[in-house]
Amino acid sequence: MVERDGLENRYTRNGIVGSNPTPAAEYFMNKTKSFIFSLITLTGTIIGVGMFSLPYLASQTGFLTMVVYLFILGAVAILIHLIFAELSLNTPDFSRLPGFANFYLGKWGKRIATCSAIIGLFGTILAYLIVGGEFLSNLFSPVFGGSPLIYTLIYFVAGAILIYFGIKTIEKIELWGMVLFFGALIFIFIKSLPIFNLSNLFIIHGSGFAVQNLFFLFGPILFSLWGLTLVPELEEQLGENKNLLKKIIPSAILISILTYIFFTVIVLGVCGNQTTESALVGLNNFFSSKVMAIVFLFGIIATFTSFIALGLTLKKVLNYDLKIPKKLAWFIACFVPLSLFLLGFNNFISVISFVGGIMLSIDGILVCLMYQKLKKTKKATALSLTLIFICFLAIFFSLKTFIF
Repeated sequence: MVERDGLENRYTRNGIVGSNPTPAAEYFMNKTKSFIFSLITLTGTIIGVGMFSLPYLASQTGFLTMVVYLFILGAVAILIHLIFAELSLNTPDFSRLPGFANFYLGKWGKRIATCSAIIGLFGTILAYLIVGGEFLSNLFSPVFGGSPLIYTLIYFVAGAILIYFGIKTIEKIELWGMVLFFGALIFIFIKSLPIFNLSNLFIIHGSGFAVQNLFFLFGPILFSLWGLTLVPELEEQLGENKNLLKKIIPSAILISILTYIFFTVIVLGVCGNQTTESALVGLNNFFSSKVMAIVFLFGIIATFTSFIALGLTLKKVLNYDLKIPKKLAWFIACFVPLSLFLLGFNNFISVISFVGGIMLSIDGILVCLMYQKLKKTKKATALSLTLIFICFLAIFFSLKTFIF
């Protein structure tokens, strides 16, 4: 805090010098602060467990192929998010996708959006449970022993307890989780330099190039680039600076893409044909136990905070939207993903392919249909139909990977 020296207005006419900023300078600082905070929030939401699948996918389809897909589907994600931002800015007091769908498409739209949101959240929580349990097992089983299932159950119980009591500090934890994430990423990069092999980036380490392998990319990449549910919340959070939303969205998705490429380069350059589906596990063969303890600890914290946040979100959706009692909503939100895991739905890539390629594509189609209702122009119709076609391709290819 700057102390006054007896002069009430010790600043020049242009507002550059002095203890009190001009209204213009204060407005600029507030706007910059809103932009940075909202950008961090959206980027932190987008960067999640899907990132851990990308090095493995790159090893199977080719690094350059994955980079091309990231930018193409990144453009699709940006457009859909910008369209949703337009809907949010032009629709009063509808804070969730089902509310928007009900307003523009009617009850059928709301039903589809609600089902898509709930099933998508179940799948996403399941993905975090799979990876988080695996990281916990790799951290502690070398010391204490025990099967991976035991550690997955420990991970689940700890998360379910916190979801039940509804902790209020999760947003701050998520924010610091982003700081920890980039710190850990730099740490892994430094440790990887002595053993990094550039040629690993240009070798397809699967059974060789196959067109059907490209089908796998749609779901996981869309999953990794999606932050649609946060758009209306950011719109409210920005207040008078709502116009910044259209700059924040492409910036956040582009930062996410560049982060994914950097992470993939590190893991693939080190692991090569030993790259695993959840990325960090493969590094176990190349780094010391002390280094991997730090790496796995980062992975546990990163996935655990998101696991809790998603569980709380699903609990609220079940409680508020479907009017399910709180305790039963908690039980469903937590134990359905666990039941799916115990029934054998524990393949990480398959789970995020289903959620990203099918459920999130359905959300994208609904957003585009709503946009046609809002903007009844040829340009809006052409854009919507193009994006809907791409979403249908994602659904088709994702189903193809499951069926064939």
